[in-house]
Amino acid sequence: MANPFLGRWRITEMELWDREAFDLVVPAFIEFKRDGSGRCQFIAVHAWLDCRFTERGGLPAVEFSWEGQDEGDDCSGRGWGILQDGRFEGRWFMHMGDDSWFVATKLPGQPPRKRASRARHLTSA
Repeated sequence: MANPFLGRWRITEMELWDREAFDLVVPAFIEFKRDGSGRCQFIAVHAWLDCRFTERGGLPAVEFSWEGQDEGDDCSGRGWGILQDGRFEGRWFMHMGDDSWFVATKLPGQPPRKRASRARHLTSA
């Protein structure tokens, strides 16, 4: 079964911030990739996600932890969302800080971007 979350979603509403604020640097978005990673950007927050795709109440759901930068300072947190009636609705939590619900709509024709390669060191036992 295809994962309905894959691709880029445009954040269109947030509880704590108006559109001018959450689109401060770029049009706010959240993106999910096949490998369970993702990224998000709103206000001055740019984050990388570690996602788990599941169900909540019979609806497609995603839960994620994240880490990134907010105005150059390290930050982290968690979040979740569900797909309902073609809308992606969820909640974003900043560790020891704000939390806000959000609503996003899928951007058409936006396949997930390939992750930039990162050198990984594997050790053998």
